[in-house]
Amino acid sequence: MMSRKPFWETKTLRQMTVREWESLCDGCGLCCLVRFEDEESGEIIPTRVHCQLFNPDTCQCTDYANRRATVPDCVKLSPDNIDKLHWMPPSCAYRRINEGKPLPDWHPLVTGDPESVHRAGVSIRGQTINELTLDEPEDALDFAAWDLMRDKSDDPVED
Repeated sequence: MMSRKPFWETKTLRQMTVREWESLCDGCGLCCLVRFEDEESGEIIPTRVHCQLFNPDTCQCTDYANRRATVPDCVKLSPDNIDKLHWMPPSCAYRRINEGKPLPDWHPLVTGDPESVHRAGVSIRGQTINELTLDEPEDALDFAAWDLMRDKSDDPVED
């Protein structure tokens, strides 16, 4: 018997259905962090401050369908903009597939377990604070988190 390859190995991002596209999200929460861009160098500064709609326990948006009403600058990922979003984490499935790379071994589509991303230490579960707790948006820079940009794609899944 021949085994069929999974959709993420046979389709481009543009060819995926909405359901397939949405399933690529591993639930790490890294894209929901407040980031700053250094105006001189263009370097992205990640922080341990999350969007006001992010639930730090579930690593999900609390109002995904209507998020742009509350957070107008929330970026909606698409095949048209993934090339331009250099701040996306290197482990992000959308970025990896766009770059022709495989999904990491800990990705929930590979393991069949949505908790695998958390066990692998890739998610930000329990590691962040809400942006609404800050006095000023720039205070997020006090929580710079360079370690969160490390590519954890090859990190093993813990049992």
